[in-house]
Amino acid sequence: MITRRNFIKYSALGSLMPLAASCQQEAKWKPEAFRRDNNSRVAILKAASYDIPLRETVIRGVKLCGLEVSGKRIVLKPNLVEFDPAGVINTNPAVIEAAIDSFRTLGAREVIVAEGPGHRRDNEYLLSASGIYQVMREHRVRYVDLNSDDVRPTLLRSSFTNLKQLYLPETLYNADILVSMPKLKTHHWAGVTLSLKNMFGVVPGSIYGWPKNLLHWQGIHNSILDINSSLPIRQFAIVDGIVGMEGNGPLQGQAKASGVLIFGHDLVAVDATASRLMEIEPEKIQYLAYAGKFLGNLEYERIEQIGDRLEKLKQDFQVIEEFRHLKV
Repeated sequence: MITRRNFIKYSALGSLMPLAASCQQEAKWKPEAFRRDNNSRVAILKAASYDIPLRETVIRGVKLCGLEVSGKRIVLKPNLVEFDPAGVINTNPAVIEAAIDSFRTLGAREVIVAEGPGHRRDNEYLLSASGIYQVMREHRVRYVDLNSDDVRPTLLRSSFTNLKQLYLPETLYNADILVSMPKLKTHHWAGVTLSLKNMFGVVPGSIYGWPKNLLHWQGIHNSILDINSSLPIRQFAIVDGIVGMEGNGPLQGQAKASGVLIFGHDLVAVDATASRLMEIEPEKIQYLAYAGKFLGNLEYERIEQIGDRLEKLKQDFQVIEEFRHLKV
């Protein structure tokens, strides 16, 4: 374990890191180190508004996916990037509140909210302005700033970047399940930002810079793959698609009402499904195409869609010109 006092020492590693290796090279992972199920289950459930009770919807999604949480310590990792008074950028507090209430109802030993924002370093401001602090105070939930948590060196299990290891927060090692809770958004560099891209926030800015500069220099697609292949904890996803973002995301796009929450164990399958809901081809998204080879199921026929029907809920999310080729 590495304490906060040693952060500055390791942050100096940035100047020693080579520039990114390209995902165009041969994928680098050991097939025997990763086991994909033949099929993955993803639940899409209608949720028309943040103003209606969401607790039962979240409980239903968790149960449909067969996630066992009784006695577990759960880390909720929302997407908390920057304050937006319109409420489009970040995971909505109502979804976070419903997740806290749902996991406790289902018998979780502890629920923690944790995030390492990549833009603003002032967590207190972000939490208060976004409304998340009020939710945590009301429900007496502990918050961990992953940017300044104690860290542990973790060997990478794939080699898309030139990094050999990541320093990951100790909080991940002390929990049972990490729940990625992204906003349903397009992204001006990655194409889409969903449950896999949301894991950028578990990497501490105190070591990797703002906005996680070392990872950007290694290439966003490469970093997404190496982070997600190396996480030391079981994962689950709850995607906030009640109101998403289209266009020049993840910060400057326009609100897009989709009225859904998306659930699943397999983050690749969840993101593929969310992409299809946005009428974006997941096979054309660089990091998702690679992730579908070893991290999870990407193909439509290998994803068991449960809950409400994807075909009836699709929305045409606009993308910037550079990503027009991603559209169906």
